[in-house]
Amino acid sequence: MAYDEGLAQRVREVLEEQPEVDEKKMFGGICFLLYGTMACGILNDDIIVRVGTENYADLLKLPHARTFDFTGRPMKGWVVVSHEALESDDALCEWVRRGVDFALSLPPK
Repeated sequence: MAYDEGLAQRVREVLEEQPEVDEKKMFGGICFLLYGTMACGILNDDIIVRVGTENYADLLKLPHARTFDFTGRPMKGWVVVSHEALESDDALCEWVRRGVDFALSLPPK
């Protein structure tokens, strides 16, 4: 399994009130896009969150957060959060919200 379907369903529930949400299989997992801009995704049993560069360094200091290094080159502005940090719905909502906030700060595609 390339991504945790249970975690993906939990993310869908968090995003259910957002308009213009699309899902796309990418990176061997699944990504969630708002108005064509990726907000977050699931790879294996971790969540990938697009947070931008402004608070990136501070977010990497949070427990279970690390750089998104999918290709051997770390992607600034993207954080991977280990599944251990996502057990509570509140924690998952907080990370998804960060991705949503960043995606909505950009112009629609």
